[in-house]
Amino acid sequence: MAVLLDPFLDKRNAFVFATNPNGAEFDALITDESPLLNTDWRGLWIVAAARTPRGWSAEFEIPFRTLRYPERKEMEQSWGFNILRLIRRKNEQVLWSGWTRAGGGFHRVSAEGRLEGLAGLPRSGANLEMKPVGLLGAGWEAGSRVDLLSHAGLDMKWEVRPGLVLDATLNPDFAQVEADDEQVNLTRFDLFYPEKRDFFLENAGLFDFGTRGLFEPPPFLLFMSRSIGIKDEEEIPLAGGVRLTGRAGGQTVGLLNVATRAGAGEPPANHAVIRLKRDLWATNYIGVAVTDRRDRGHWNTAGGLDASFWPLRTVNVQCFAARTSTSGPGGDDSAHRLAVDYTGERFGCVAEHLVIGTEANAEMGFITRTGIRRISGNGRVTFRPRRAGLRRISLYGGGMRIASSSGVLQDKSLGTFVDLEFESGESLSLYSSDGSVRLDEAFDLGDRVPVPAGEFRMADCGAMWATSAKRPVALAGSFSDQQIFDGWMQVIEAQLALTPGQHVSLRLACTASRVRMPGGRFDSTVLSGRVVWALSTRLSFQILAQVNSLDREFLVNGRIHFIHHPGSDLFFVLNEERGGPGSSWTFGRRDLVFKLSYLVRI
Repeated sequence: MAVLLDPFLDKRNAFVFATNPNGAEFDALITDESPLLNTDWRGLWIVAAARTPRGWSAEFEIPFRTLRYPERKEMEQSWGFNILRLIRRKNEQVLWSGWTRAGGGFHRVSAEGRLEGLAGLPRSGANLEMKPVGLLGAGWEAGSRVDLLSHAGLDMKWEVRPGLVLDATLNPDFAQVEADDEQVNLTRFDLFYPEKRDFFLENAGLFDFGTRGLFEPPPFLLFMSRSIGIKDEEEIPLAGGVRLTGRAGGQTVGLLNVATRAGAGEPPANHAVIRLKRDLWATNYIGVAVTDRRDRGHWNTAGGLDASFWPLRTVNVQCFAARTSTSGPGGDDSAHRLAVDYTGERFGCVAEHLVIGTEANAEMGFITRTGIRRISGNGRVTFRPRRAGLRRISLYGGGMRIASSSGVLQDKSLGTFVDLEFESGESLSLYSSDGSVRLDEAFDLGDRVPVPAGEFRMADCGAMWATSAKRPVALAGSFSDQQIFDGWMQVIEAQLALTPGQHVSLRLACTASRVRMPGGRFDSTVLSGRVVWALSTRLSFQILAQVNSLDREFLVNGRIHFIHHPGSDLFFVLNEERGGPGSSWTFGRRDLVFKLSYLVRI
């Protein structure tokens, strides 16, 4: 069960609060009706659930102070409102308002209902929150003595005006953040890792500019928060930062400035981001974004304009134009994109044109490859046969063509995709594609096997499957058989989710790869296990263990989290690393940390 609240009635942004029969708390933010909810936002609220012979019910207690809403003392307010109910036994979703298969869903805030007659809503005094943070711990490295760790910081939040929030952090620390998932790079492009640090997560969707792609690393992002404080997987200490986000009239505002100290071979630097969006009519917007990174001897600035329009409920048109500029030679170029997405009940299609200049360089963003002109598209037709236990059959067909800036063909592919969804909640997908690739430069696949420059045929076929999430034992996996670079590669992924009780969950995952190339071969296996035990809504235990056979690494991240006071946390964190390239799983490093924070509201 989930509740949606849109206090500003802007029909594009909303708060989401949800629970299950166990009374678990889940909250998130919706930004510009994106189906990708920002699940890392945390609000202060209470929920309780009870099972009865007729089913189950829940009661939500959401303080007004947790929400942001207009200040209209003498006038009644209308808020956007919706309720979502998931009926697992029937694999069914029910919405109080606005359900439709064509361009619908819970995230479509524009289809919300109304909560009328709200008047005399309370306002807090200074609207100020302060959270002092302290950390004590120890670290051990192989062949060296124990290092004592200590740290003190301060987080603050101030509602400057209704709907506009200023966050500040001084000397922040992210010791409680879960480790990144291990990956083996089986492409010629950089890996993309998601952000997990809490200061950068709240309202993160507001700063999005570019395109994240589908089943691929993001082709072009003007801003990626992991560019701040992380360099080649090494941490760069943050001195502090401020962030201003929210609504001001018909504008969505996002300002970010973070200073980093010297670290990982980088000098002290300042990172600034400006993001503004102006509402146009009901659900459209036009926006601007600027990023700027500067240190003592270098600067990089990138900026652009973007827009999103909904001429019809089922049609979305998106576009952007960006420019980058860098001190010294190179780094000055442009990028632009135009995409149209039609999502109907029976039919659907997507078309995109993306151009990224050869010298484009967004140092605070992420660019998969430069110097390309990419045209891609796909079409869908959906059937609902109502036989053999099938709920839906979707057939996809599409292709992509990528040329260099000079017009030389680099990549092309055509493919088909069949997606079967069953009434029970199971799903099965089959796909195949065929094409070619031209490499202008040699590279090392998996950092081990050399692949020369040249032209190659590329083919891929595979399957993906998943059982229903309602089952106490859920399985998911995929298989891919690829012909690449005059060789072949097979990748098998499998995930197992166990729910032995109401408060315990277990996730096991395995990715096994076999690579056979003219220049060499290798096998790799990445195993991970995650256990989450929620002793109560305030006390939880989590452990993540990972093994990477290719790099011969064993990583453990354990965490005990106790909410000793609403909004205040106590963390006990253990991190251990063993092995590494060329090692024999020997001890590498161990960190043991206690972190305490206490929220004070004024």
